[in-house]
Amino acid sequence: MSHVYPDKCVFNSIEDIKGSHVTVMGLGLNGGGEAAVRFFLRHGAFVIATDMKSEEQLRPTIESLENDASLDKSRLSYRLGCHDIVDFENADCVIKNPGVKYEGNRFLAAARAVETDISIFLRFSKAPVIAVTGSKGKSSTVSAIHYGLQAAGYRCFLGGNITVSPLSFFDEVTENTPVILELSSWQLADLRGRKVLKPHISLITKIVPDHQNWYGNMDDYIADKRLIYADQTAADYSIFDADGDEPEFKPSDYDSWGNLFADESGASVFRYSRHHLPSGSYGVWQDTDGNGNFCGKIMLPGMRAPETILESLSVPGEHMKTNVLNAAFVMYLMKVPAEKCISILGGWQGIRHRLQFFHRAEIGGTGYKFFNDSCATVPEAAAAATQAFGVPAVLITGLTDKGLDLAPLVRILTDRKPGEIPAADVYLLDGSATEKLLPYFDEAGLNYHGPYKSLDSLLDDLKSALEKKSPEAGKAAGDKIVVFSPGATSFGMFTNEFDRGEKFMAGVTERF
Repeated sequence: MSHVYPDKCVFNSIEDIKGSHVTVMGLGLNGGGEAAVRFFLRHGAFVIATDMKSEEQLRPTIESLENDASLDKSRLSYRLGCHDIVDFENADCVIKNPGVKYEGNRFLAAARAVETDISIFLRFSKAPVIAVTGSKGKSSTVSAIHYGLQAAGYRCFLGGNITVSPLSFFDEVTENTPVILELSSWQLADLRGRKVLKPHISLITKIVPDHQNWYGNMDDYIADKRLIYADQTAADYSIFDADGDEPEFKPSDYDSWGNLFADESGASVFRYSRHHLPSGSYGVWQDTDGNGNFCGKIMLPGMRAPETILESLSVPGEHMKTNVLNAAFVMYLMKVPAEKCISILGGWQGIRHRLQFFHRAEIGGTGYKFFNDSCATVPEAAAAATQAFGVPAVLITGLTDKGLDLAPLVRILTDRKPGEIPAADVYLLDGSATEKLLPYFDEAGLNYHGPYKSLDSLLDDLKSALEKKSPEAGKAAGDKIVVFSPGATSFGMFTNEFDRGEKFMAGVTERF
């Protein structure tokens, strides 16, 4: 049974924080724990930062805090390499890391009150919120929204699961500064019962199985996603997928997740689609102009005819058309004119670690473009990466299993449909997901390299192979593509998907 938090907070106002005792559970390396420590210190609390990681592992975060002269470190103490139940029992409030389950956790059970950086922000901020969740495309969508609104003249902020805590900009926002939040299912679960998430615009990107090693089933995973619109009203907007789901992914008692969400939401519901919207639906869809080129159309109540709000894109991939079109839709709902949506988003270059072009090299007269798609953590994303460039790409994939069905990646590499693009070559990093892939690849007779125990050894072999291929490859027109799209988690070989993306980019630029 999912935990339901009380709707009341131990702090009635920000001023109540002064003099309180706060335990931050999960100091971490991605900024969330550090932002919470900074926030509560600046508002006068006594803070204990506790983490199961060692002081050495957390050195970058600790040094960042210790080197900040603006913080009163006399009110800060650390408990590292372990947790002490006393730190939870005696705290006025515990700030929980979203990666820690409440259920069965004796430390959280001992706490008088449990909040998160997201819940504290939402309780006390007056900023209008644009909230995005889903399985695929969340980070690209929120980043495109943030980029678009900023370029259109809005002063706005981006935070949440994209590794920026909203507490880091809490003191800068007002009722006139929109905040775009990417919310994971775990972050949403931590808001259950609090009644603080009331986004002006909510958007759920494509749903596929994810985090099944955590949830064990799709129903519990989706139950957390549904919290994004649970407290919206008719004055708000909800945006959901209008396309069908794969039969094995759809709800057991509904024809699609998007239709289920649409029937439940109390907000004004709009839809997005890769095709013309069904009759009676309003929203956005992908289309072509008179020359056969991609464009995005919108139709809303009161409009006499559809309007074009998106045209050519700078980012690769069919899935990016959906993500950027949804960003254009949000901009339009925020009163940005269609012509501005077109001109602004046409120049958006994408975001770090998501089909990020970062390096080009000449090898024996052949050009190679390298793309970092390290934030592809589900098999569907890695499969999409193979199709994103319109030409066969060298795919680097694999690593650690998180209980997901690997069939989408297996199929695109071994049993393509007509019109789908084969991989030029496949390199595998070692891990539990890779071990599950190998029997399918072997049975299909797929040629692959590895698995490699380290990224360095893989890149060394890749360099050698490209140098041998380059004389023949040079006869073909256009650059060749190399994309790192794991489709799995990074545990064991890397700290997280951001760490592995940075190490991949560093390794490539050093060698090529």
